[in-house]
Amino acid sequence: MLKDLLKILGGNKMPQKQFTITKKIAKHGSQAIIVVPKILEDKLKPGTLTQITIEVLEGR
Repeated sequence: MLKDLLKILGGNKMPQKQFTITKKIAKHGSQAIIVVPKILEDKLKPGTLTQITIEVLEGR
C-alpha cells in the first residue's frame, strides 16, 4: 500500500488533495490516536484544516 501511495504522490503533476489510508488506531497514554504516515508530512502540517471520515472495518 505504501508503494502505491508513493506512486500516486510522485506520479501526479497536479498536487493531490485527497488521500485514502487504512490505519490501526494507536494508543498514546489514555488517548486513542491515528498516526499520519510520514510520506504525507509535507502535505499535512500543524494547523492544516482537514476533513476526516472514519469507517470502522473490524471490531475488537
